[in-house]
Amino acid sequence: MSVLLEAVGPRVKGYCGRFDIPIATHRARSKIKPHIAGQQCVVRHYYTICDTQNKLYYHSTGNVAFWGTATQSSTDYGASADRAIDGNNNADAKQGSCSHTKESDNPWWRVDLKANHLVSKVRIINRKDCCRERILGAEIHISNSLENHGNSNKLCGTIQSVSTNYTFDCDGFTGRYVKIVLPGRDKILELCEVEVFARKAPSHVGSVNIALEGMATQSSTFRGASARRAIDGNTNNNWINGSCTHTKSSKDPWWRLDLKGTYIVSTVKITNRKDCCSERLLGAEIHIGNSPENNGNSNRLCGTVRSVSGNTMEFNCQGLAGRYVNVNLPGPHKILTLCEIEVYGSMSN
Repeated sequence: MSVLLEAVGPRVKGYCGRFDIPIATHRARSKIKPHIAGQQCVVRHYYTICDTQNKLYYHSTGNVAFWGTATQSSTDYGASADRAIDGNNNADAKQGSCSHTKESDNPWWRVDLKANHLVSKVRIINRKDCCRERILGAEIHISNSLENHGNSNKLCGTIQSVSTNYTFDCDGFTGRYVKIVLPGRDKILELCEVEVFARKAPSHVGSVNIALEGMATQSSTFRGASARRAIDGNTNNNWINGSCTHTKSSKDPWWRLDLKGTYIVSTVKITNRKDCCSERLLGAEIHIGNSPENNGNSNRLCGTVRSVSGNTMEFNCQGLAGRYVNVNLPGPHKILTLCEIEVYGSMSN
């Protein structure tokens, strides 16, 4: 992708550098560095900028945090949250490019990406001149909700070792907010850079049940109750009427839907059997992702069946992305029966 930036003034010609406000404003307000016109200039991993006839072009390579707005639970020594998205990877806090909270319980840092994004990776640069161990236990959360300051959002990963550079694979997560929280008492959170590699997600959530066009399979079949029955569009949940699936009694039975493409899933609805045995579904897990490994049961977790008091259960998957939607029932001697699965979302591209 290329975006044309009109030069703000004659001094811009022959220069390249970082732009601190959105491209659409056509203004460059930060410091820019001398550059020979016509040659390529690379500003870290984020943007390539060229100067041609007094015009600036940039090419995005995916770090959308660079254009976001950062905030944190508190600020110490003037080390504000936006230092972690300033484009400077210097990990020496004395050089003024690392954020720093006050010592407190459960300190956090958050970047608002300004729109819903499909996140592939999050990269964190830790302080290296001292105190590297402070970041141990920090959690990376991604979603669209600010409830509980965003700490209740989907967990992408947790920092479990001391290093200066961490990369987390968040493939399958969709959200506007990326949150880093450090659980515990009397903690200090320092971040020298946070990079979020993502692309903008479709704005249309989708009101059509996309499961109907998919292809279903399951771990085993009992008495002809095939996997396809769960996506036949019939929510009748009386077994005798022939619209519910049924596996054989086995260890960890599963059911899988292939959407035939990657979708951003907002909601999954499950209609349970009601004429008997509704309690069999307790503990069932809904997974969404692109990997067929372990029959798809190792993909991201959307939710778990905790109650079977109603006929239909609805799970908010908060924009998890994937081709496969799995329902698996962990444990020995289990039977998985599903009378209907509905999936709502939008194509990721």
